[in-house]
This record gives sequence, C-alpha cells and structure tokens, in this order.
Amino acid sequence: MATYAIGDVQGCYNALQRLLDKIHFDPATDTLWFAGDLVNRGPQSLKTLQFVKSLGHSAITVLGNHDIHLLALYYGLRPRGKDPTLDHVLNSPDIDQLIIWLQQQPLLHTDQNFAMAHAGLHPKWTINTAVELAEELHEFISNLDSQAALSKIYGPSDGQWQHAAESDDRLRYALNCFTRMRFCNKHAELDFKYSCAPGEQPAHLQPWFDLKQRPTKDINIIFGHWAALGVHQQEGIYALDSACVWGRQLTAMRLSDKKLFQVDSHPLQ
Repeated sequence: MATYAIGDVQGCYNALQRLLDKIHFDPATDTLWFAGDLVNRGPQSLKTLQFVKSLGHSAITVLGNHDIHLLALYYGLRPRGKDPTLDHVLNSPDIDQLIIWLQQQPLLHTDQNFAMAHAGLHPKWTINTAVELAEELHEFISNLDSQAALSKIYGPSDGQWQHAAESDDRLRYALNCFTRMRFCNKHAELDFKYSCAPGEQPAHLQPWFDLKQRPTKDINIIFGHWAALGVHQQEGIYALDSACVWGRQLTAMRLSDKKLFQVDSHPLQ
C-alpha cells in the first residue's frame, strides 16, 4: 500500500499512464493525490478527466486554476472557442457528468501531517483557517448551477487578506490563494503578476513559503501550479509541478519516504 502525490497533469494523459506504470500503481491498494490542474494546454484533457474520475476512491484531486477555468467555460463566464485544448472536453457527450464530478472535488486535502492545495497555503493562515475556507468553497462550488453563482468567486482579487477577510470578497480571495498564489511581499500581500522562477522576481517579493513566522511551518505542504519553480523540496514544502505540458517531466512523490519518480513528457523514440 502506498500513497503518491502527482504534480500538474494538464491533459498529458500518456505521460500519466507511463508514470503509473513506473510506480506500479495498483488501484486496489494504492492511492493517488493529484495536486490540481488535471486539464488544459495538454492534448488529452478529456481522457485525463475520465480516467481520474474512474479511479473513484483510489484518487484524490484538488482543484487548480485550470480546472476552475473549465468550469468558467462550461458556465459561460469565458467565451468558448479560445481554448482549443478544452473544446473536446466541452463537446464530450459526458461533459455534464464530468462537470458534476469536478465540482465535487475539494480545494484542500489534509491527511495526518500533510496538506495539499494546488498553489499552497496563504502564509498568514493557520491550518484551521485554511480548512474552514476550503470547506466553504467546496460547499459553494459543489452547488454551482449558474454563471451568476460562479461569478461571485471567479476572477481577480485584492492581494491583501486583511482586506478580504471580513468582506464579500472573502471566498474569491481564498480561491485565488488556493489556485493562483506564488509570490508575496514581507507583509504577506500576494502578487499574482509574476510566475517566474524564484530569484527572477522583483526584490520586494519572495515565494509565499519563505515568509518568516508562517503558521503552517509544521505542516508538510504539497502543491503544484508553479512550473518555473519546478520540483522543489525544503523542510515541509513539496512542489511537484515539473512542467510536463511544457515538454519536461511529470512527477510523483511517494509520501512515506518523499521519494520522487519522474517520466519525460515525450519519451525518446
């Protein structure tokens, strides 16, 4: 029995299958944790969604920004036809069932001393705050049925938690944190503009996980989202987006010993 966390798949179904072969995944005994962004940009988003859905309790996935983007397309918040890698998903006969399944997935998964969210945990949040916000978002998203409802939480948000905490923007802000966060300043004000590798950002910014006195430093946090960061491990921090969709690798980490397993996006012929 083993549990593996897997970075952003983004429609790279063939690479995912090769990775599962490499780790000898057995759905009868093993569990997969997907760090979000199952879809978009890659060529096989539909097969990826269908496969992960078919795994049932053998797979746990958290929602990423590209998964939320698919919901926005489905509910008409974004125009269709501008994301050709998602057209085959939206035109699939089972799109309604796939969307219902996707809406049931959480923003945060916790188990013992591990927490997994697509972009990580806000550096000012305690784990209890993160869990409460994720549960509120899960209840909201799982009951979505209209463009108007999704518009309440989908879209840009102010970078300051203290402004959002007591406002109507609270869940919108939390969704942006769970799915889009990378850099912040020393006051934990988020900057959603920069997606570069650490060291290439403006001097006043730092990765969210490097903020001093972060309340979740005793939690092992697994996340994806940050292709330019790549696979990164430091105490309590496990970043797993190794940019498979950009021609690099797809990565799995076995939770029991933090061992990494990788396959190339395009195997040598």
